[in-house]
Amino acid sequence: MEKIETEKKAFEFRGKTLEELKKIDIREFAKFVTARERRSILRNFAVMEKLIQRWKEYQDNGKNIRTHLRDIIIIPQMIGMTINVHSGKEFLPVKVTDEMLGHRLGEFVSTRKSVKHGAPGIGATKSSAFMSVK
Repeated sequence: MEKIETEKKAFEFRGKTLEELKKIDIREFAKFVTARERRSILRNFAVMEKLIQRWKEYQDNGKNIRTHLRDIIIIPQMIGMTINVHSGKEFLPVKVTDEMLGHRLGEFVSTRKSVKHGAPGIGATKSSAFMSVK
């Protein structure tokens, strides 16, 4: 039998490699995402440029990036960054990878946590309603 070698395929986003995407402008990247994300990028272009500049300064200084902006679209310049995104209660770290391109930051931080029920207390059931409390 032939030995099948599996090579890790280089990441491509809509036919472009990661290196090509990092070189292009944010407005050029907007052409590769869906219509809703494109509109968001083009309308918030100035905000996105400012954020990227600020985040790069933070990373150079070794500080953690914290943001409440859950609706920001992930662009190629953000790949490799660790951003603490607000979940409504606390800031949770998100490591941005290449598969996240075109998605929003808030998609990767849940705003709800799973319910963990404890044991029922006294009076929770009919049989425990009339028990004496010791």
